Amino acid sequence: MRALLPLMLVTLVAAAPARPPQEAQRYRECLDLARSDPAQAIDKATQWRAAGGGVPARHCLALAQGQKGDFAGAATTLAGAAQAAEAENDPHAADLWGQAGNAAMLAKQNSTAITDFASGIAVAGSEPTRLAALLTDRSRALVEADRAAEAKADLTRATSLDPSATVGWLLLATLDRRLKDLPGAEKAILEAAKREPNDPDIALEAGNIAGAQGHTDLARTEWKKVVAGAPGSEAAAAATKSLSLNP
Repeated sequence: MRALLPLMLVTLVAAAPARPPQEAQRYRECLDLARSDPAQAIDKATQWRAAGGGVPARHCLALAQGQKGDFAGAATTLAGAAQAAEAENDPHAADLWGQAGNAAMLAKQNSTAITDFASGIAVAGSEPTRLAALLTDRSRALVEADRAAEAKADLTRATSLDPSATVGWLLLATLDRRLKDLPGAEKAILEAAKREPNDPDIALEAGNIAGAQGHTDLARTEWKKVVAGAPGSEAAAAATKSLSLNP
């Protein structure tokens, strides 16, 4: 859960309504333990939850499960935390549903992920950044489920709600290219590049789109930029492969 852990920590540290100082301290200590000794954190969080620890205990347990690689367990625990947060009228319930969905995707439980993201969207309210993030995440799960039209609808809405979120534009560009909507793909990748001009994944996709349009020289320029700018990265490996296929 290396990629998921920072998101969880940032989101729930300031999550639910004010709690007693002792509980807040216990939560922070549990989070630290989840990083350093997840097995022990699972034991402590389980005991805390049994003693009425509520959402913080569930969240710490999920983090520890994820650190041990038990993404399915983390997804289930996070879904329970999200349900508990809803019952407490905690405005961060939507974030917890989003985390549950991401954990489910890591566990290869795609249909569960779609359901979790939908639950988050349903309670996210009108705050655009939160809603856009959930829509973007659900689009990834929808693509995995071969539901491209629904994924595009989510990404179109997400980029409208939060135009500053680069990842939404990048995913939309990639999806449009795969759907053979090359004008749409070009528009989306230009929006992404405007926000992150040095991002290797954006340059890689820009090359892919140029190549799909028959602009081989431009495509090779973008791919070479990736190889030079991000050596050793997955993007560079993909760009190197594309260069070898397009001499």
